[in-house]
Amino acid sequence: MKIHEYQAKGILKKYGVAVPRGEMVESREEAEAAAKNLFSAGATGVVVKAQIHAGGRGKGGGVKIAKSVEEAGDLAAKMLGMKLVTHQTGPEGKIVGRLLIEETLPIEKELYLGIVVDRAEAKPVFMASAAGGMEIEEVAAKDPDAILKEYITPGMGLGAFQARKLAFKLGLSGKQINEAVRFMTGLYKAFEETDSSLMEINPFITCTDGRLFALDAKINFDDNAMFRHPDLKELRDITEEDPLEVEASKYSLNYIKLDGNVGCMVNGAGLAMATMDIIKYAGGMPANFLDVGGGANAEQVTHAFEILLSDKNVKAVLINIFGGILRVDTLANGVVEAARKTKIQLPIVLRLEGTNVEQGREILKQSGLNFLVAETMKDAAEKVVAAAKG
Repeated sequence: MKIHEYQAKGILKKYGVAVPRGEMVESREEAEAAAKNLFSAGATGVVVKAQIHAGGRGKGGGVKIAKSVEEAGDLAAKMLGMKLVTHQTGPEGKIVGRLLIEETLPIEKELYLGIVVDRAEAKPVFMASAAGGMEIEEVAAKDPDAILKEYITPGMGLGAFQARKLAFKLGLSGKQINEAVRFMTGLYKAFEETDSSLMEINPFITCTDGRLFALDAKINFDDNAMFRHPDLKELRDITEEDPLEVEASKYSLNYIKLDGNVGCMVNGAGLAMATMDIIKYAGGMPANFLDVGGGANAEQVTHAFEILLSDKNVKAVLINIFGGILRVDTLANGVVEAARKTKIQLPIVLRLEGTNVEQGREILKQSGLNFLVAETMKDAAEKVVAAAKG
């Protein structure tokens, strides 16, 4: 689950991580009031920042500096409701509905801090780089040695000695070292206690007066841990998510929209990945990842089918099921019900194996609907790709 920058900064502030003074607004009037408060508190300027779940906002025109209350209001009026297009949003962009009005700071250096789970090492890794303010993937590709790493033993936390090592390698000195240690340990504590999958400060800045701040903040949470954090779950902004993915989540379906034209319905993440691979191997492109899970019922299968068909790019559908907990006859009933309800005209290819497979095939045969049945995954992929090309 992703959250907005202003929400991430609100969380980090509770853990002692220094963030600029700021306020989220949703109208010109609120933006002017927030700017007025900041100027009254001594700010020399304010930053008007679009709040969307994507990076590259500055390059897309979603981050602007205002030197007066009136200018902040003008910028807010222009940004609210605009379609902001960045390299992460894709050409469709995202509509800006919220802004963060924040004080400007006397920046000296822009650095980078980030925490993720390194699955190869089975440990969280705390990363730092002197190349802040840039796309960290680009930095890593051009100069891997520019990324400093400290691996953290689960249950031990980030050691002060590890934070000091990173601070020294970032070129910090004097009082900044101790402040950086507090900053980094607070950041890691927030990462651990909120069950985050990603925590990123880019840029992490030093000011000309020696202070350190998280000028930007990005946090992603592990969806599987949200039952432990009802307060964090409330931060979800579904307007920033794909409508089909939101709809799928209502029925406990794992759905991710992709760019192809072959719709996939599969049970089990591993089988779903293999199915997408073999579709590409056959010369096609999957339109989605859709895992109905091992224990899906006919109603869930029906909803899954409806969601899959809501994607206008889908030209053919491949249903690849190995019946275990989810019996093949249960799936077949769901598919037939959904096909009749949606009056589908697209070609549907099915590859079915497992529990009650014969009963499932009989249900499909007796339905009177035009399904293409495949014997193997290779056969299924070839048939569905040919049908999509139609």
